[in-house]
Amino acid sequence: MKTPVCDYEGSDYRTRFWENQGREYEDLTERIAINRMMPPTGDTLIEIGAGFGRLADEYRGYKRVVLMDYSSTLLAEAREHLGDDPKFIYVAADWYKMPFVDNLFDTVTQVRTIHHAADVPALFKQLNRIIRPNGNYILEFANKLNLKAILRYWLGRQDWNPFNHDPIEFVELNFDFHPTYIKEELTKANFKHGRILTTSHFRIGFLKRTIPTGFLVWLDSVASLTGPLWQLTPSVFVHSVPQKSGGSATIASVDAFFACPETGEPLTEIDGKLTNSKGQTWEKKNGIYDFKNPVS
Repeated sequence: MKTPVCDYEGSDYRTRFWENQGREYEDLTERIAINRMMPPTGDTLIEIGAGFGRLADEYRGYKRVVLMDYSSTLLAEAREHLGDDPKFIYVAADWYKMPFVDNLFDTVTQVRTIHHAADVPALFKQLNRIIRPNGNYILEFANKLNLKAILRYWLGRQDWNPFNHDPIEFVELNFDFHPTYIKEELTKANFKHGRILTTSHFRIGFLKRTIPTGFLVWLDSVASLTGPLWQLTPSVFVHSVPQKSGGSATIASVDAFFACPETGEPLTEIDGKLTNSKGQTWEKKNGIYDFKNPVS
């Protein structure tokens, strides 16, 4: 049975949720967290669930940047925003069947998307496969154990228990996660759980309307350093490093990049088309590699 995937195809997510929607505070605090955890330069980076490319400008220190999302229309918006910069590679794919060779990326980022993951262990397994030994995985997750949820639970205004470690699906394919659950699943997937930063300490409408954004962001950047002590904010960032040995630690060759999402065999691109040994073909359309469905 196929694991369900949240599909933003044709969505107005950029204009409905971000542009002129009063979320400058959240945007800036997330950029600060990413830059604190992510090496500023490197060879190859991938953002999982890149959407319309909101954070893409933070990755310009990398030689190759893959923006991967399930939605081709959001990736088209990202491509329009970023222009023809050859370092950006746009890939529409299912994150449970990633079309990349093993040990390819030295940095993986994932912000505001894991809350759509119905099968976190399967996702972490894929990420561990495509990331290089000693690479960097920067994950942001929606925190189940946040102060608002705790207060609502204590006041009887919320049925689910924020202290329970199991994920809570509050809307279809929208999950909040307990920090302990994330740590345990990362460990099971052979990631070494590392630095923690908390963000969105002041995600309150009244504060955002009355306090200058720059000052509120600065306060948040200071408060985020308390992440190792407690995680009670709605948003938490975690830096993890894959633990690999033997054959699983062999870095991908310089010429290898795409792989069949079904079999994992390396694919060679000819005139914008990639074909596996069974004759299945995926192609690049309008600048986006589409691996959701083979064309033949």
